[in-house]
Amino acid sequence: MDSALATVALPLALAVVMLGLGLSLTVDDFVRVTRRPRAAVVALVLQVVVLPVICLGLVLAAGLDPLLAVGMMLLAASPGGTTANLFSHLFRGDVALNVSLTAVNSLLAVVTLPLVTNLAVAVFDPPGAGAIGLQFGKTVQVFAIVLVPVAVGMLVRRARPAFADRMDRPVRIASAVVLALVIAGTIVAERENVVGYLQQVGVVVLVFCLTSLLLGFGVPRLLGVGHRQAVACAFEIGVHNSTLAIAIAITVLGSVQLAVPAAVYGVVMFPVAALVGYAVTRSSRSRSGASVAP
Repeated sequence: MDSALATVALPLALAVVMLGLGLSLTVDDFVRVTRRPRAAVVALVLQVVVLPVICLGLVLAAGLDPLLAVGMMLLAASPGGTTANLFSHLFRGDVALNVSLTAVNSLLAVVTLPLVTNLAVAVFDPPGAGAIGLQFGKTVQVFAIVLVPVAVGMLVRRARPAFADRMDRPVRIASAVVLALVIAGTIVAERENVVGYLQQVGVVVLVFCLTSLLLGFGVPRLLGVGHRQAVACAFEIGVHNSTLAIAIAITVLGSVQLAVPAAVYGVVMFPVAALVGYAVTRSSRSRSGASVAP
């Protein structure tokens, strides 16, 4: 991909997304996690531990190309974002829990992203593995990419809450446009190989997305978490920040091929999440109707 796009446009695009996330956060969002410990712990364990293991199993079963395999693991380690909050709102989840989980996941990602990516590089040993790993300097870049815009957004919200509220909708729209442009740019950059990549990674991405959403809802419910909180967990776990994964792959790790799984996921995620949200909402209404029937 063109160096100007990789070094200027992508970081700026991601900054918009992460700044928008910061504008929606307060310090209390981090504290609120302790008020719903069961839902929070279940969601965080699924996000940080279970999903990377499931993704590893899918990648090994599919026999993916090493670079695509590492790209899938990078995607699995990426936290949720404002899109997860939007889906939770649409399907009547506990949006406050979403916001809190996103806040904590964004902090954890500074550790988990480099850890999972480096382990994936060691396991799959792709060409140029030494340049792909997230060494200390690149980890600092991840820290800056993830947390600095979020911190700026939080400071703006604290100083100018009314302004932050007014900017919420425009920034959400800008984030959606940014995601579309980033996905389009990644696909255009690899246009000669797109069909082959889709054949290799398309089914894996679809299964991973569907599995993440269903586990995110089903496991909390089995463990006694309420319906609205389980819906929040489903979208937090199943809707990853693909913009972040693409930006790290291209800007920090210097590989467009690494970004392909996240780009494909960015397209697949929306209809799959909408279908799962509809199914979960419909089944909940059916149970509620049955429980009040004479």
